[in-house]
Amino acid sequence: MSYTGTLNQYIQLVERVYRTGQGDILARLLSLKDEHVGNRNLRSSNIASLVDGNCVAPLDEIIIYHLLCVKALHDKDYMEAYDSQSACVASVVKMLQGQKDENWSLPLMYTVCLDLRLVAQKAEECNHQNNGKILEKAAESLLACFRVCAADNRSSDSDTKRLGMLTLVNQLLKVYFRINKLHLCKPLIRAIDSSPFKDQFPLAQQITYRYFVGRKAMFDSDYGSADEYLSYAFQKCHKDSRKNKRLILTYLIPVKMLLGYMPSKTLLEKYDLIQFWDLVLMVKDGNLRGIDQVMEMHENFFIRAGIYLIVEKLKITAYRNLFRKVYLLENTHQIDIASFQAALQLVGQDDVDLDETQCIVANLIYDGKIKGYISYQHKKVVVSKQNAFPPLTSLYQ
Repeated sequence: MSYTGTLNQYIQLVERVYRTGQGDILARLLSLKDEHVGNRNLRSSNIASLVDGNCVAPLDEIIIYHLLCVKALHDKDYMEAYDSQSACVASVVKMLQGQKDENWSLPLMYTVCLDLRLVAQKAEECNHQNNGKILEKAAESLLACFRVCAADNRSSDSDTKRLGMLTLVNQLLKVYFRINKLHLCKPLIRAIDSSPFKDQFPLAQQITYRYFVGRKAMFDSDYGSADEYLSYAFQKCHKDSRKNKRLILTYLIPVKMLLGYMPSKTLLEKYDLIQFWDLVLMVKDGNLRGIDQVMEMHENFFIRAGIYLIVEKLKITAYRNLFRKVYLLENTHQIDIASFQAALQLVGQDDVDLDETQCIVANLIYDGKIKGYISYQHKKVVVSKQNAFPPLTSLYQ
């Protein structure tokens, strides 16, 4: 429902929709994405005096700050737009606090919070010296909305504002990932995981939530949880959302590889992630030199996705696969560490000495990737006669 009339007509329309509790329409009338933002009649230089007193509080403030933001965006003054949108969110918080036992205005809250994040991002892009400070301030405004929703525990399940918590958490997760403040995600994740509504939130919001929580688990080296969350997000994501499915796979694939599950070439081709295929071949082969070459070739892709260090951890799997080849070739349960060193030199690790080789083997044994022990006296690795190199997939079950 876009609007192209005069400012007074717009004010009257917004107030009428507000008084009749039409949350979705109100949200659209106060959205920065709606067609009404292109209406020059709403960009008066005297917005505050024209709106003030013409409609109920705090709706008057919400309209004023919304229109000031629209005007600032038209003038490409993104800091002014951010300040106005931040004030708009604060007015929505005031409105939510005054609404007892009702949640029809949640769509408006979602809209102004989403717009705040996007305007903050635009302001950041134009003020690089802020270094995430604008987004950090925006997160504080989003948290104010979150607290109002989380505290609404006296309303009935159908009228509670707690139903709006997950949408806000997802906005906050997007901000914290963007400014690299992942430690701030923990209390939000706890709040959602302990919520009685965690399975009742809209599926799209659950998918977004699990995508971000899965990524955080990946960075925390909790690959089992990362696999669980990202797999849920991928499986539940709509089959036609190829862009989102590709995004999820960008993180799910390296996690799966670390757990010992290698993706098929067909899957990688389907989602245009063929960058991983050469990596799969090199890891399977235990080719350390090859892994370095692949990482150099696709360095921009891995860094841009934020998975460069995760991909580098696949070298551990490559060491395991290489040493397994040595074990199969030597066909004995007592292998000279020098044999492992020679294998490493063959795959481009020329500067690895005996002590470093011993250290690599010790780490593999500690991680359970090799069953056995090191005989330091004889400089040998004594591996188990049963299942010396357990399947990687069995280590995380």
